[in-house]
Amino acid sequence: MTENLSGALNEPTELSQVLVHLMKGPLYRDTHEKLWSLLLGLRSHVSDFVSVLGLNVVVDEAEGYAYVRSQFTDRDAPEFPRLVARHTLSFKVSVLLALLRKRLAEFDASSSDVRLVLSRDQIIEMLRLFMPDSTNEALLVDSIDATIKKVCDLGFLHQLRGEQGKFEVRRILKAYIDGQWLSEFDARLDEYLADLDPAEESA
Repeated sequence: MTENLSGALNEPTELSQVLVHLMKGPLYRDTHEKLWSLLLGLRSHVSDFVSVLGLNVVVDEAEGYAYVRSQFTDRDAPEFPRLVARHTLSFKVSVLLALLRKRLAEFDASSSDVRLVLSRDQIIEMLRLFMPDSTNEALLVDSIDATIKKVCDLGFLHQLRGEQGKFEVRRILKAYIDGQWLSEFDARLDEYLADLDPAEESA
């Protein structure tokens, strides 16, 4: 009995492979082809399993990604222990996410390609407008690089292998930032830019 159990534990099932990956982060069709195929075949089993943990599995076949998120519960319902961590984002990270989301929307409207790839220089120029003026260019760029790394760590940017300074904008960003969030953040960005503009202060 013990030997059989030990053998089973040493041989991960297809279901366990998919579940472990989803618990660690999103699963993508283009980079996890085998697991993606397994997920589609085991979708109902994956959904049943994660629901016991207070989670939902979200699978977007059109965009090619899947992830788990906490279930929405009634305000009066007992709080379920949270497995999916919430991240408090810095202003710079929030700005970059908003800029990437807008860039992705523009890309989808004007291109038939699936992958949006940006260079490090392009991202720096996108974010530079929202950074306070600095006489230390190296320090400014280091700060932006740190923000890019954080967004990579969150899974919304993916540095391409073998292509120095090239990043793919992950389409899962669309699931986290909707139109309402973007419009509200745009209003806050306008206020922030006004605060940065010395002409506005002297007017």
